[in-house]
Amino acid sequence: MTLIQTIILSIIEGITEFLPISSTGHMILASKILGITATEFTKSFEIIVQLGAIGAVLFLYVKKIIEKPKTIKPLLFSFIPTAVVGLLLYKIIKQFLLGNPYVTVSALFLGGVILLFIEKIIKPQTENKEIAELSPTRAVVIGLCQSLSVIPGVSRAAATIIGGMGVGMSKVEAVEYSFLLALPTMLAATGLDLLKTGFAFSSSEWMLILVGMAVSFITALITIRSFLSHIKHSSFAFFGMYRILVAVSYLYLVG
Repeated sequence: MTLIQTIILSIIEGITEFLPISSTGHMILASKILGITATEFTKSFEIIVQLGAIGAVLFLYVKKIIEKPKTIKPLLFSFIPTAVVGLLLYKIIKQFLLGNPYVTVSALFLGGVILLFIEKIIKPQTENKEIAELSPTRAVVIGLCQSLSVIPGVSRAAATIIGGMGVGMSKVEAVEYSFLLALPTMLAATGLDLLKTGFAFSSSEWMLILVGMAVSFITALITIRSFLSHIKHSSFAFFGMYRILVAVSYLYLVG
């Protein structure tokens, strides 16, 4: 993987991580288009580069977390289901799901259809409530939804947003909860992968990882602010149509 390819993938990660369109799915499809061979390093890169994106969340929300520490409790309850699924299915995810464009395309298409109708199926609350008020049961339900995102193309953001709206959150609240839930989830995913690989990367590979994290941090910072502003006045239908278009276009152009 070259430096230019790394920068392109990292921009894609930063833009797509917090949008309901699947960052992992986009990186898998982009890697295929760019001719990047799927290796243990490239699969690890797709996981580790997310640290840059969640760094943007920490940068934007650290003050809120410090001022309202009760926010941490529901996040931990939501994190548990994903942690269990990730630990149990790590080998299957790494060997058979990551790097598989057909699993990704199928999940993108199905998720797109769901997003097209989500606001007709689920009636979100119009008023924001404190995330700290979320009950453990509802937090676990959101976590179960997030655990589906181990399938590339599902989108962690989409799964948690849909789960949040499903338990009564407003759109904006569900989106912000999705941002915050990325912190323990992505840290754990990266930590697990580093432990499993034994930090066995060459100096040039570490350089690509660091560049990728820096680029994804900057692009995620811009994306988070833009997405929050957009979703206050718009529906998720655009993202649903986009997902379907990407899936169909990939199958038509690449097959």
